[in-house]
Amino acid sequence: MNRKSIYSKLIAALLCTSFLYSCTRGTTTNTDTSSDTTTEQTIASIIGDKSISTVISELVSYDEEDSYTEWKNESPSYIKLNGASATVEGSGAEVKDSTVTITEAGVYVLSGKLDDGQIVVEVEDKGTVRLVLNGVEINNSNSSSIYSKKAGKTIVSLEEGTENTLTDGEEYTGVSTDDEPSAALFSKDNLTINGTGKLIVNGNYNDGIKSKDDFKITGGDIEVTSVDDGIVGRDLLAIKSGSIVINASGDGVKATNDTDITKGFIAIEGGKFNIEADQDGIQAETYVLINDGEFNITSGGGSVNGVTKTDNGMGGPGGFGGKQGGNTNTQQTSESNSTEDATSKKGLKASGEIGIGGGNFNIDSADDSVHSNNSVVVNGGDLKITSGDDGIHSDTIMVINDGNINITKSYEGIESSDITINGGDINVVASDDGINVAGGNDGSSINGRPGENNFRSASSDKKLTINGGYVMVNASGDGLDSNGSMYMTGGTVIVSGPTNDGNASLDYDGTFDVTGGCLIAYGSSGMAQTTSDSSTQNSVIMTYNSSQAAGTMVHLQDSDGNTIVTITPNKAYQSIVITSPELQKDKTYTLYTGGSSTGTEKNGLYTNGKYTAGTKVVDFSISNSVTWLSESGVTEARTNQMGPGGGQQGGMNKGGMQGAPADGQQPPTKQ
Repeated sequence: MNRKSIYSKLIAALLCTSFLYSCTRGTTTNTDTSSDTTTEQTIASIIGDKSISTVISELVSYDEEDSYTEWKNESPSYIKLNGASATVEGSGAEVKDSTVTITEAGVYVLSGKLDDGQIVVEVEDKGTVRLVLNGVEINNSNSSSIYSKKAGKTIVSLEEGTENTLTDGEEYTGVSTDDEPSAALFSKDNLTINGTGKLIVNGNYNDGIKSKDDFKITGGDIEVTSVDDGIVGRDLLAIKSGSIVINASGDGVKATNDTDITKGFIAIEGGKFNIEADQDGIQAETYVLINDGEFNITSGGGSVNGVTKTDNGMGGPGGFGGKQGGNTNTQQTSESNSTEDATSKKGLKASGEIGIGGGNFNIDSADDSVHSNNSVVVNGGDLKITSGDDGIHSDTIMVINDGNINITKSYEGIESSDITINGGDINVVASDDGINVAGGNDGSSINGRPGENNFRSASSDKKLTINGGYVMVNASGDGLDSNGSMYMTGGTVIVSGPTNDGNASLDYDGTFDVTGGCLIAYGSSGMAQTTSDSSTQNSVIMTYNSSQAAGTMVHLQDSDGNTIVTITPNKAYQSIVITSPELQKDKTYTLYTGGSSTGTEKNGLYTNGKYTAGTKVVDFSISNSVTWLSESGVTEARTNQMGPGGGQQGGMNKGGMQGAPADGQQPPTKQ
């Protein structure tokens, strides 16, 4: 299963329209963002600002014959399978023992049972052969059940109301040096499956269904069980409709051309998919493009088979180390072969771009649920993700424009070198970092962790940009974590951060510039950071004398009693950062703990409604872009303290006992 990546880097120009959500007002503003990255090999993004449906239509064209049509008026030949032999009514096919060989283009209607035989397509003029499966059972103990050796295109039509079964043997004879055939249904040239009937494929030798050229599915009820990959196309695998169930010991759905960057892609426009794969669920050597469909994918046995990682001493979530540069004693359990390709158990995987325009996804993966060696673009869809490693990972660029993303389990939730969120409703639960902008080796995969990821951006490219959407992060490690800078122009972000002082709700190396939107980030105080002084939108950071119990409400209001933020943290916290357009310079505010609200609650944040006061903690006025608070009032920020190191923790930070990141601010001295 080893594969050589055909990319060195992706250059992307992603122009995205976004909706910016206010914290309490519900107003929206439009904004455009763009991102460019250059590398050794310049390969343009195929998505850019296009819809996924447009991209697919530019890459895939369907002939009229790819869709099911009535065949009775096409002068078909009829092939009747009779156990050990067969009979032919019409021309273009010949029978020798239990082998039926089709030598002329045309339509062939097959019915009956072949105990141990084969249908061979070998047409000299490379014409189109249509096989209408009208209730067949074809068994072959030593080769493929259907072997299309030579044809311009082979079309397999599944007749309505019929059930058709193909079963090959565990050992093949007469296999060529090109490993042909290697599937129960094997086509050396273009292959199309259409119709509404049922096809059951038992791939006992290797793959279930395989085409060495273009493979298109426009209909059918298809069930595949295979000892290796389920459904395989080489140059492209395009699926327009159908119901597909796969149980594969290798990959579920796959495109394999790794020598031509214009091929080797998967394009799905619809259909229902239930995929259980020991390795990757859907995997392409170039692009995975999905515009619609229903997907239930379990890879590697699911997230319960994700690698267990524990760090002793001061390592990992709950301590200061656990990533690059730290003094850790790391214990890991993993498969004996730790190379990525040998152990890849991802949900969706591509060496190039992954584009999701819509669809409903339930992905339970031992490895990353969505993984690109280059970029990921999400324009819509409903993604429910349970991951044994990263929820959504890309090496270079990730853009989320819309959609509902619910990551209920992950090691790190959303991870890339450059992340832009323009819209959508995003919920992330992570045992380490929630949203992570990383560099070098993926910290979650250090020391041979299966799924180890590399990042390709230069340090200056690493950034998290939030322009809109609704984001909820519940992280045991860092909440929002960037090895570069962070920018926020709009949207609503809630961070339920760590309870330990070795991590922080906000963690960045460069700056965190805020010009709009609403952010509430709560968690421990030991390594807490807040927004940068360079922000044009004001923020406050409150540090309590002691940890506040989970469920203790925080309420911030202005001197007129207008609510700025009311939130009930879902875990213990000792610091909270709030930034909102409602925070104005030279105005007075009051912070409360406890109390109750009659407002509408989502992820602990209340909108509208009436607040019943709890305990007043502090009154204060805003005079700077960042206001530091303790229970005694306004205080000054501390700098040059032990910095969190922006997401690659090691020792106390990446460089050890060093100062805070540039313009990164630390909690004030408790009063």
